[in-house]
Amino acid sequence: MKPIEGRRRIVVEDVQPQIDCGRHPAKRVLGDTVTITAAIFGDGHDHVAARLLYRHASNPDWQWATFAPLNNDLWSAQFVVDKLGPWRFTIEAWVDHFDTWLHDLDKRLAAQPDPQEPTQQISTPQDIPLALRIGARHLGTAAARASGADAKRLRSAMLELEALAEARHPFYKSPVSAEIVALASQYPDRTFATRFASELPVWVDRDRARFSSWYELFPRSTSPHPGQHGTLRDVEALLPDIAAMGFDIVYMPPIHPIGVAYRKGPNNAVTAKPGDEGSPWAIGAAEGGHTAVHPKLGTLADFDHLQAATREHNMELALDIAFQCSPDHPWVAEHPDWFTLRPDGTIQYAENPPKKYQDIYPINFESPDWRGLWDALYGVFKFWVDRGVRVFRVDNPHTKALTFWKWCIAEIQKDTPETLFLAEAFTRPHVMYSLAKAGYTQGYTYFTWRNTKADLQAYFEEICSFPIADFFRPNVWPNTPDILHEQLQTGGRAMFMQRVILAATLSANYGIYGPAYELCEGRPAPAAPGKTGSEEYVDSEKYEIRRWNRADPISIAPLITQLNQIRRDHLALQRNENLHFHAIPDDNLIAYSKSTDDLSDVILVIVNLDPRNPHDGWINLNMPRLDLPWQGSFEVEDLLTGARYTWKDQWNYISLDPNVMPAHIFRVIR
Repeated sequence: MKPIEGRRRIVVEDVQPQIDCGRHPAKRVLGDTVTITAAIFGDGHDHVAARLLYRHASNPDWQWATFAPLNNDLWSAQFVVDKLGPWRFTIEAWVDHFDTWLHDLDKRLAAQPDPQEPTQQISTPQDIPLALRIGARHLGTAAARASGADAKRLRSAMLELEALAEARHPFYKSPVSAEIVALASQYPDRTFATRFASELPVWVDRDRARFSSWYELFPRSTSPHPGQHGTLRDVEALLPDIAAMGFDIVYMPPIHPIGVAYRKGPNNAVTAKPGDEGSPWAIGAAEGGHTAVHPKLGTLADFDHLQAATREHNMELALDIAFQCSPDHPWVAEHPDWFTLRPDGTIQYAENPPKKYQDIYPINFESPDWRGLWDALYGVFKFWVDRGVRVFRVDNPHTKALTFWKWCIAEIQKDTPETLFLAEAFTRPHVMYSLAKAGYTQGYTYFTWRNTKADLQAYFEEICSFPIADFFRPNVWPNTPDILHEQLQTGGRAMFMQRVILAATLSANYGIYGPAYELCEGRPAPAAPGKTGSEEYVDSEKYEIRRWNRADPISIAPLITQLNQIRRDHLALQRNENLHFHAIPDDNLIAYSKSTDDLSDVILVIVNLDPRNPHDGWINLNMPRLDLPWQGSFEVEDLLTGARYTWKDQWNYISLDPNVMPAHIFRVIR
């Protein structure tokens, strides 16, 4: 079958960034310069020109930028995103007959016999007057596409070429000025331009999507008085301390009423005793469900006050959204078809064999009333967004329908594109990445279980490199209320220091579950029958109120404060795609650097992965990644200790004792 227009001779392919052929947006941050690359080529020797068309979804008119050639038919163009939300771009390319003619004319002029060299052998006539007439025709058609002063100037240049052609001089110099070349290029002949088949999406978030430090705490454990249930007002009293540690986001587990039926006791005991508080994730009671506040924590007015106070400390409040219900949740009685019924007529509770969560009913996304269910779940987000919440941590989103998330997040971000969503999903890579493609701003990672040098390097090279980095933003947590890795159980204080340094410097987004982390809480619960180990905390805060002595000398809060200040002071640590690993023979030592695009800020981190023993070795630096020559002296300053060292060339000696400090964070001084 013949094409509708067979005179379109340019091919546009391999356009980047695009996620799954444009089904999902690439992600950027407000103010970013978005670089678009593509293979753009045609047949024969004619020159090619192309322009990038881009616009925010709210703007019906395209803006454009000119593509510049890179190599091997690859081209590049850029645009700046200056508004939150959805953007689109596409490419238009055409045969540039004027530039082809200009290049041909330059070759003809260069082949003329030089009249200053009378002994020079006469070369083949170049028909320059005819070539000038062809050029005049190109300028004439460009003038017809132009208007005003531009059209007048192009017509004048056309007449000049025609006059030169009529003169038939024995020797010609280049007759077209750089000014005319630039002017003509503004009015190309795009009659037979090829338009890329798709308009590709880009989603633009605010800066906190790329760079953030999270602090998680249980409000009920914040009372200064032993034996009392903490309140939202008690959380407010802790805000100055959390802000002083340098955190951006204060995250609270669910703050809703907790069910009574099948309530869990301490250490996940199946039967609760009078006075046991239960799990905050068993959401819903007579007082309400996902839009209510637990009466012991306070009121909605207290919540509003806490949120305002958090903003006054230059932080944000993040809420946990867990779409599951206790047996006492109002939805259970009002909409039993939103849950899975077992053959005996009872509702299926949550299980992760051998674990059983009788106090939690999962939601059935294959419910016949799925539309009503979707609207109700969306309504939960909308309720809190209307109260000013702009950051959500979502519990186990990988156990809910991906199609729901794509719809729900898009609906919320229509009116509040600044809203951020963190996916708490420790699951298979394709599912984690699908959540990011569906709209999640950030996602939890496998960092907790990447403990060797080889595993850490391979994993972070994957998630910090394109194309993954175009849509997935890792948020790295060394611990959570659900996860106490064996390393933290056995590695002591040095291990807590090591892992938070890794988290804070490998990833631009990280968080800790505190105060358990800064107080080096590493006591595990007994292993389940038939299991060799447990990642649960003993006396877990998920099931009971804990008292924390924040003044305990074991606290590594000063180190965490220092890390957060270093992260704020150094732009190199505020993004991920600039991560590069350097070689050290000892597998207990890992080294990596991050730098800004202009290399004005270069950070080099070396960490001892052994929490017990000193290790030393020679680091083999990739000098161009540090903006340094292969030979010569330079200085590095350890931002953790203030010490300065003079290094030379690419090989330099490192020694780290974890009992003193398990890492160097060097600023490279050129």
